[in-house]
Amino acid sequence: MLLNKFKFLLIVLACLVSARGVAQNKKHPNVVLIITDDQGYGDLGITGNSIVKTPVIDRFAKQSIQFSNFHVSPVCAPTRSSLMTGRYSLRTGIRDTYNGGATMASSEITIAEILKHAGYATGLFGKWHLGDNFPSRPMDQGFDETLMHLSGGMGQVGDVSTYFQKDSSYFNPVLWKNGKQESYSGYCSDIFAANAIKFIEKNKDNPFFCYLSFNAPHTPLQVPDKYYQMYKNVDPSVEFDKNNPMYLKMSEKDKEDARKVYGMVSNIDDNIGKLLQKITDLGIEEETIVLFMTDNGPQQLRFTAGLRDKKGSVYNGGTRVPFFLKYPALTKESKVIETMAAHFDILPTLTELCHADLPTDRKIDGKSLLPLIKGKNTDWSDRALFSYWTRKYPELYTSMAIQKSGYKLVGQTNYNASIDDFELYNLKNDVHELNNIVKTNKEIAWKLKNELDIIYHELILSENLIKHPVTTIGSKMENPLILNRNDADGSRGLWDQELIFGKWNVSILKGKYNFKFKFIKPISAGGAMYLETNSIINQMKNDTNTDLIEMKNITLPELNGELIPYYLIKGKMILPFSVEIEKID
Repeated sequence: MLLNKFKFLLIVLACLVSARGVAQNKKHPNVVLIITDDQGYGDLGITGNSIVKTPVIDRFAKQSIQFSNFHVSPVCAPTRSSLMTGRYSLRTGIRDTYNGGATMASSEITIAEILKHAGYATGLFGKWHLGDNFPSRPMDQGFDETLMHLSGGMGQVGDVSTYFQKDSSYFNPVLWKNGKQESYSGYCSDIFAANAIKFIEKNKDNPFFCYLSFNAPHTPLQVPDKYYQMYKNVDPSVEFDKNNPMYLKMSEKDKEDARKVYGMVSNIDDNIGKLLQKITDLGIEEETIVLFMTDNGPQQLRFTAGLRDKKGSVYNGGTRVPFFLKYPALTKESKVIETMAAHFDILPTLTELCHADLPTDRKIDGKSLLPLIKGKNTDWSDRALFSYWTRKYPELYTSMAIQKSGYKLVGQTNYNASIDDFELYNLKNDVHELNNIVKTNKEIAWKLKNELDIIYHELILSENLIKHPVTTIGSKMENPLILNRNDADGSRGLWDQELIFGKWNVSILKGKYNFKFKFIKPISAGGAMYLETNSIINQMKNDTNTDLIEMKNITLPELNGELIPYYLIKGKMILPFSVEIEKID
């Protein structure tokens, strides 16, 4: 009798544990957030493109909640900072995609940090673009596992691991796994997706957050031949010409670029298919939130479903992107939501769905989309969305916009322009933004301009914008470290030039250091290498032709400021391509 009672108690206990596990899963659903790079609104079959082949994403969209009026920033790093934090990018310290403006302040709280605190395993696979050094790396901002490339893109100057591969940078790359370089075989999108799938398999029994951030179809446009062959003989301009309100014409280069992009997109589609199938095979589809989006409009001229302009523009072609959310445990209904939503809404939405705590010590600009998904009678008509894009910092009323209540005010003018110099569009009747109605609707224009002014002046005084996020030199968390060109500040437009002024904003810990200065091309003998750190200047003569100069045993005090390296020869200052720094004491 006692044995039977004991067995009964064990069964009851097992049931309670099982029920508790189910409840725990319902409380903390898994999250898979998929974002692609420079894939525009029109680069999917579901959005009207009859040429590109995206059967997986199209089917997923039809099974999901589709937000048809979803907006992001005109370029990638700002979008990604808003996505991660729920805040306007300028609040986070992100003001550019390079020029020293693509490092997010370490004080920002990311989705990964929030979910990790709630018990989630967190992983990033692909593009980060919010800082490549401590304390702004993804592994410093809440991600347990990371596999990534550096800076804004593979093959770019900031990605020191793939830059010199040039036209093959997307194949067999050297990537950064948990902060260490590691060689991989295959195509980058395949690698990132495969490792995301492994992460999901490993964490299937506990809540996880998987951020699959494809760097494709960003330039350089490198695509596996199998996928290029799918589009080799098609004419992308046929679809483009059907819905081209600006009467533009695709050049032969535009057409070839589009073929490559479509091949890259079809490769992504296949990889997403593998990931979704794995979720189904593991039996976790019901309790997994899957989101798909892109980070801005297309970089090249191609089909945009009639939206005006492309990446880098505050018109809809630059900011309006596809966004689909599927969560079967919440609803199996598929529907289209036309209410304007944006990138910074994702963090508050996920925190609510995952029963995690939203930060209360800072302003969150986003709103949870859950009321819209549930069909509640919620009035969002008073909501405004500010957009801008110029290098370095926002330029008042230049490439700047605000939309609210179906109207959009665009500034492509001077800081002291009159209201007549602005553009006003009724987006309900003019989604293509072709009919400027500012002269007959000045009252609406003035109200929007006043609101734009309030938002702009608040954001431009953000603490993280005024006080640059810095890289910490000498920390045990990253030693040695490499400073790259993407995060270099200095002359506007600093990229791969040699004769240009550049610097890095740093916080240096007291100690003794070895420096290695790598140059794009060998420098000539007869000059001197200089290293300036605030008032401390170290210099060393050079008597060889070389692309690498080492300065060893440099003692530096604790300081905050600028690290300025250059090679001086015949009155010319040559900026190194990258700087490797190792603390040796």
